[in-house]
Amino acid sequence: MLAGVLFYGLYSAFANMSSNLAEQRIASGFGFLAHPAGFGIAQALIPWSEAMTYARAYLVGLLNTLLVSLVAIFFSTILGFFVGIIRLTPNWTLSQLAKWYVEIVRNLPLLFQILFWYLAVLATMPAPRSAISILDVAFISQRGIALPRLVYGDGAGIWLTALVLAVGCLFLYRRWSKAHQPRLKRGWFLPYAAVATVLGAWLIIDSPFSFAIPKQERFNLTGGLTILPEFAALLIALTVYSSAFIGEIVRAGIQAVPKGQVEAGRALGIGNSLLLRFIVIPQAMRIIIPLLTSQYLNIIKNSSLGVTIGYPELVSVGGTMLNQTGQAIEVVGMWMMTYLTISLATSLFMNWYNTRMALVER
Repeated sequence: MLAGVLFYGLYSAFANMSSNLAEQRIASGFGFLAHPAGFGIAQALIPWSEAMTYARAYLVGLLNTLLVSLVAIFFSTILGFFVGIIRLTPNWTLSQLAKWYVEIVRNLPLLFQILFWYLAVLATMPAPRSAISILDVAFISQRGIALPRLVYGDGAGIWLTALVLAVGCLFLYRRWSKAHQPRLKRGWFLPYAAVATVLGAWLIIDSPFSFAIPKQERFNLTGGLTILPEFAALLIALTVYSSAFIGEIVRAGIQAVPKGQVEAGRALGIGNSLLLRFIVIPQAMRIIIPLLTSQYLNIIKNSSLGVTIGYPELVSVGGTMLNQTGQAIEVVGMWMMTYLTISLATSLFMNWYNTRMALVER
């Protein structure tokens, strides 16, 4: 009976929506995705032009969202672990610096931090003709950060294949050494074979990679890879903001490790760095990983705030599509399904990793 009531409610809502759209002469459905978009996107990881379809524009926005989210997760994890460990150091100055970093950053709204980095820091950078030069290979200006760009030449595929083989050999060597620790000497040649494979490929094909260095012209910067100021501001804000929360998670995880484990390690003469690496962190990770999952999901969802500074992520591109076509229900539905899919995929991956790190008991 409950299912019947729920079905009737959904049917009534859908019928009412269809009737209202028909009265306002608004077409429904996803046929608009095949129409030309007709607007430009400042950053695209795949080829893009205004003549391409709305579906491809949405894909460009999705890739931009994934790019800034994954890079922010990477850097915020590193910075967060550093801050969390520094907070527990016996050095009073470092501990207080880490403490106040956490207290200040996590109590300021993320939107304020995004606007701060974009309007108060990056927007005040000099014009391209007087850009800040870093060893003449990188430049910082109002138009972004210009960096050397990796250029692929002939034979790059062979080199990459050799690199994959080398990584595969090292992976097999690691698994083999764990399973045959007493006979470790038998596998000594595997890492050397991997390195020799890579170097041999490099020498044979005469280095197919080169770098395009940006050049400072009279009015602009040419060549190289330009990172948009919108991307840089959003990335810095997400990284700094999330690192404060991750730092607290790491601190709590380390403090949850029984003191007896630390004292036993010191009794065996293990140094602080090895003690932290092989005893404390592995046990703390079982507490840290579930909380890290929530922070990673927050980073992905908070990347939608990039629309406030014009970064062409999912919400920004979808908003332009909505304004041009009037397909509000379809675009909002696409947003919901996209973020739901990304969040579920992230949770599944982190749950799998948490299972691998879980303590196995008899």
